[in-house]
Amino acid sequence: MTTARPALDPELRELLADMPLMSQLGPEILAQLRQLPSTPLEPLLAHRQVARREISVSAEDGSPIPLSVFTPANSDRTTAAPCIYWMHGGGMVMGDRFSQIDIPLEWLDQFGAVVVSVDYRLAPEATGTALVDDCYRGLLWIVEHAEELGVDPARIVVAGASAGGGLAAGVTLLARDLNTPVIAAQMLICPMLDHRNTSTSSRQYSGGPGVWTREMNEFGWRAVLGDLTGDEVPAYVSPALAANLSNLPTTYIDTGSAEVFRDEDTDYATRIWAAGGQAELHVWAGGFHGFDALYPQAQLSATARRTRTDWLARILSMNSAA
Repeated sequence: MTTARPALDPELRELLADMPLMSQLGPEILAQLRQLPSTPLEPLLAHRQVARREISVSAEDGSPIPLSVFTPANSDRTTAAPCIYWMHGGGMVMGDRFSQIDIPLEWLDQFGAVVVSVDYRLAPEATGTALVDDCYRGLLWIVEHAEELGVDPARIVVAGASAGGGLAAGVTLLARDLNTPVIAAQMLICPMLDHRNTSTSSRQYSGGPGVWTREMNEFGWRAVLGDLTGDEVPAYVSPALAANLSNLPTTYIDTGSAEVFRDEDTDYATRIWAAGGQAELHVWAGGFHGFDALYPQAQLSATARRTRTDWLARILSMNSAA
């Protein structure tokens, strides 16, 4: 019997009808997808006065972790800027530091923020905590070089979409548990939080072609977890496993009503509230996974992106006043 699903937003449904969708994801298809060109950066920077810098930090095993740093070229260096630390999406198996970079670059425009994007290693070549550890090392580099970057260490926001949202959540848990560094806020955009795939929304979006289905999600998690099962899976990798969600920075979570991650994302927000924390949750009716990244011109996408920016404005203002 076909599982009932929330209807797609009419405009998004029409746009999605013209997009070739995957029906499965495996090693051969992944290899083909990785051959596709990266997000072209030049068109995104052409109309912006931005200074770009490429640096590399080292993972624990010495592997290089590339970071791209985007700084407003006309920024007032006498006033420390907020920093957006960006983790890209791609199911933990694809993408690079320029994936969905248009999202944080909007915050560079709006707030004069320094944007740092990390090229964490991908599964299945990297497994376990390697991906989240890479992201954490990038965060430590930002804090250590805050003065050089012109960044206010009290206004560092970790942010990411999909797999990057899950990694942002993992980095935030790691920073809390290691007592360093202080993170002002975390923005989790349709985050990939739970390897178990047991939710109602996970079952609803099983089978058939899609932007990101239950089966694709299972492939991504198998790639990153390898042979880890049960209690062996670290909460820093699958943040929904964290028993304690207290003492986290203020959190923004959004998701679509018509996507795999809907229920694990809403549950994460609920558990933050239950632990006495602050979270703002938006479930966009009729939104599929990554709708606003794929079709930013759609009305629902514009609303979702504007709502995030409004939230960031409030958070950064409060931290600045403090």
